[in-house]
Amino acid sequence: MTTKKMGCAIIGSGNIGTDLMVKILKQSQHLELLAMVGIDPNSDGLARASRMGVFTTHEGLEGLMSAPCYENIRIIFDATSAKAHVAHAKMLEGESRHLIDMTPAAIGPYAVPIANLETHLQAENVNMVTCGGQATIPIVWAISQHTKVHLAEIVASISSKSAGPGTRANIDEFTETTAKGLEVVGGATHGKAIIVLNPAEPPLIMRDTVHMLCDSMEQEALTAAVKDAVMRVSEYVPGYRLVQEPVFESFEENGLSHPDHGTQKGLKVSVFLEVEGAGHYLPKYAGNLDIMTSAALQMGELKAQHQLKAGV
Repeated sequence: MTTKKMGCAIIGSGNIGTDLMVKILKQSQHLELLAMVGIDPNSDGLARASRMGVFTTHEGLEGLMSAPCYENIRIIFDATSAKAHVAHAKMLEGESRHLIDMTPAAIGPYAVPIANLETHLQAENVNMVTCGGQATIPIVWAISQHTKVHLAEIVASISSKSAGPGTRANIDEFTETTAKGLEVVGGATHGKAIIVLNPAEPPLIMRDTVHMLCDSMEQEALTAAVKDAVMRVSEYVPGYRLVQEPVFESFEENGLSHPDHGTQKGLKVSVFLEVEGAGHYLPKYAGNLDIMTSAALQMGELKAQHQLKAGV
């Protein structure tokens, strides 16, 4: 029996959009990719899409909206830039399409697998935060299920070779959106984010460090929560893993001040992660692409499945 699929399109033929295209074509159970949209007629992403039998246009969203396949497209992934997404969202108002925003524009609610995907099935525009957010928010969320997280600070280090023009144009939005996601989804009272574009040769895989200041709690329970979160994320991002066991320090040991209550007793929890990519488009060092596109695919699959069941 052939499983019915829902038509979708990708706006943005750069690194992220092209990697997502390969994932949809190879892995999706509920999505049929009908179009790849770009603005550069010579982009590698459009050329690859054309070779793989996908309709392409280099005339941006306008080109997609005038294409015959547009009427069959219900889900649109936006893999452009924060500024471009704002314009795209306005153009698509009232079009009865579901937007999955892979930029840091954050117009719609934040969506992070394992934490809240099913909460936003009806939302017409959901935001996938950032690659750093997708890597670290699950950890903060897992800890916050057990104890109060007063501060979550993350550092995401990615290879400069895996950072395309869209990523580089969105550095400020990355830090703001990731920090907000640590609070809104992760549950931290205060969030802070830093991104590092590492020029090392050979390129290094994505590495993420999460530091949290939280109320005291049994370390065994927190370690188990972290490991469970890592296991659940690795189900859709196989290259996601812990570098070492979580590290715990008491406030009394290291002289830290509690961000809300002065010198109240508490824990500093540090978690060290790395993300190896699947190598669908860029080499395996581009784990930042893999975790972002894998999370977006999870959201798209869930939305499509929900709408197909509802007969939309």
